[in-house]
Amino acid sequence: MADKIRIGVLGASGYTGADLVRLAARHPHIEIALLTANSHAGKPMRAVFRHLSHLDLPDLVTIEAADWGSVDAVFCGLPHGTTQAITKRLLDEHPGVKVIDMSADFRLRDPAVYKEWYGLDHTALDLQEEAVYGLTEVYRSQIADARLIACPGCYPTAVLLALLPLAGADLIDATDIVIDAKSGVSGAGRGLKENTLFCEAGEGLSPYSVGKHRHMAEIEQEVGKAAGLADLRVNFTPHLIPMSRGELCTTYVRLAEGATWKTLRERLVETYAAEPFVTIAEEGVLPQTQMVRGSNYVVINVVPDRIPGRAIVISTLDNLVKGSAGQALQNFNVAYGIEETTGIEQLPLFP
Repeated sequence: MADKIRIGVLGASGYTGADLVRLAARHPHIEIALLTANSHAGKPMRAVFRHLSHLDLPDLVTIEAADWGSVDAVFCGLPHGTTQAITKRLLDEHPGVKVIDMSADFRLRDPAVYKEWYGLDHTALDLQEEAVYGLTEVYRSQIADARLIACPGCYPTAVLLALLPLAGADLIDATDIVIDAKSGVSGAGRGLKENTLFCEAGEGLSPYSVGKHRHMAEIEQEVGKAAGLADLRVNFTPHLIPMSRGELCTTYVRLAEGATWKTLRERLVETYAAEPFVTIAEEGVLPQTQMVRGSNYVVINVVPDRIPGRAIVISTLDNLVKGSAGQALQNFNVAYGIEETTGIEQLPLFP
């Protein structure tokens, strides 16, 4: 590819935006042409994120001051409820631009479900109809032709990669799924919140959004589709862990008749044998966040439950990379016909 693809990052002052910039800066086919952050407009990126001081980047500007004509693709890391109007205006004025959205605004196919979970009316229904859910390993062919890609949330990415092959093959009872999820503090965003202050989050483990976390809707949407079940419900409880990044989901499933935990594991091995970023750990090896930190990799495994007829599926990823910015770049590569691993081949950082 002779010419570089000019990209903009909206919401570049957030953790997700910063990780997108970190990864995109070394992508051989990308030129970072636009960075927005309304609260830090006018500042150089190095003043907001010191670890990016080595890079020659455009200064941050407001959304209103953004020159959309300067970009070929936009990565959107804005809060839910703000992305729809901006995306609609952008694509109306520049229909040739591709939008890789890392917010929640286009993930849910049913506008009524979106309103139920986010409390807002969907204002871009025509775009919702063309949006492709950006779980790369599942929707790769649709992503290749998409103009608007709705990247999944971090929790759904970890859970769905582990469960969709099992639900789709009728190896588990999709109506009996219990997910115990844990995430580092960066998953709560960069804004000031009391529960993420050092003294509040440190040296402790805290459940939050119990029974009502918005990522439940994505999980139910996709597992329900794979299993052929409408109005599916899952039990999902997230927890905050005092570490910067990383996510681990322990999912308890009921086996379908004739299935065993080994059957489940074999199905995952078969499904992901050719996937560059999904690893099924060796039998008996338990996934840990240390296996994926700073990388676009996912590690999954299945272990037996001592309760007959049940199994435990464990999956882990870095919430800011495969759970967000890395997956967004993976989708960008697919959408532009670039080798899928380009720019996101970094190995996990340990210790």
